[in-house]
Amino acid sequence: MDMKNLREYLGWLYYQYLLITSIYVLEPWEQSIFNTVLFTMVAMVIYTSYVFVPIHVRLALEFFSGLCGEQPESTVALMN
Repeated sequence: MDMKNLREYLGWLYYQYLLITSIYVLEPWEQSIFNTVLFTMVAMVIYTSYVFVPIHVRLALEFFSGLCGEQPESTVALMN
């Protein structure tokens, strides 16, 4: 794919984004505010997922392994 086709494709995707979100009817400064808020919210969701989802998955696995009868791993080392 050459650069002209790529540029046209990206332009087409941006146009689809404008149509789907209906922000093509807004003033340019309103569009920029909408885009800023939208992308900030998306970034916050991605960051929160990256930070907190692994913790919750680990805790859920520990919980369900305890229900299935497996013994939890001891954090205290056995001393002979």
